[in-house]
Order: sequence, then structure tokens, then C-alpha cells
Amino acid sequence: MSAAMIGGFVALAICGVTVLLAVVRLVQGPSVADRVVALDLLSAVAVGVTAAWSVAADDPIYLDVALLVALVAFLGTVAFAVHAEEGGRG
Repeated sequence: MSAAMIGGFVALAICGVTVLLAVVRLVQGPSVADRVVALDLLSAVAVGVTAAWSVAADDPIYLDVALLVALVAFLGTVAFAVHAEEGGRG
């Protein structure tokens, strides 16, 4: 087992803890903006998980998935920002 694979699995474990903490904030968030930030964090962790899995599996095709998730998350964040700027609840 190479050092890159071990590092990838360690990164996956850390991302798992991060997901648990983000889900707690998503459920307990006192405002809609807190929940949106938690969802944005979850999408960032999803990008990290797919990148770490790409390293652990030694398969670069997963990096395309990470790029797609990051793009969709960015569009969701922009959509919320536009909604909040127009006077929506947030």
C-alpha cells in the first residue's frame, strides 16, 4: 500500500467527520442562511471526498465528478445569493 493511498484513506476519514458536523449544522441551523452554508460545506466535502477517492483508487476519472459537483454547488450558491439580494427570506 503506497503512501498516497494511505493519505487518501486518512482524508476520507477526516471528510466523514466533517460531514457529520455539517449535518448537525444543517439540522440545527437557526436561519436559512446557516442551512445554505452547511449545504455549501457538504458540497465542498463531496468534492474533497471524490478527489481523495481518486487518489486512493489511483483513477483520475473521479476528478471529473469532483469538478461537476463543484460547478453545481457554485451555481446553487449563486442562486441563493441572487434570491437573498432580491429580498427573499434568508
